[in-house]
Amino acid sequence: MNHVERSSRFEAKLLRPAKPGGDASWTFVVLPKQVSEKLPRRGRTTVEGTINGFYFQATLEPDGQLSHWLPVSGALQEAAGAGSGDVVALEIRPVEKEPEPEIPPDLERALAAAPEARAVWDATTTIARLDWIHWITSAKQSRTRAKRIGDACDMLASGKKRVCCFDQSGYYSKAFRAPEAAD
Repeated sequence: MNHVERSSRFEAKLLRPAKPGGDASWTFVVLPKQVSEKLPRRGRTTVEGTINGFYFQATLEPDGQLSHWLPVSGALQEAAGAGSGDVVALEIRPVEKEPEPEIPPDLERALAAAPEARAVWDATTTIARLDWIHWITSAKQSRTRAKRIGDACDMLASGKKRVCCFDQSGYYSKAFRAPEAAD
């Protein structure tokens, strides 16, 4: 597949999340299904591209509908000369090599305490590590998250390189979805 075929161009409206959390400056874009279908995976996927001609690299999140959504920081909006409610021109393509994910501190401590699990972790692919992290961080309660970290260390220590029974797209479990847009 050549570089041109991997790129997708489209326009989309910057949506303001109904519940932005602590940082109210960010917006998001839901990718058209035909754009998302060209990506290498339904789960988290890192892309590079432009928004209104300004270069960016970001990780797309699964929306639970077999598509993705793109969080757009306040800084990226400013650089692109756009804000909530504006229609922006995007061009995206998957990165050549998925960047190494940041390991959450609680998982890092657990892996440090389990050398067998750490050895298998280090021997897995970047995408597999991303899925492990996604499975752990998708827990809604701290108790569930702690259990998943323990289970992950047990599975890794037994030689398992991929998390089982985890729908990285959220389509079947509805674990992942785009934020709800404010009116």
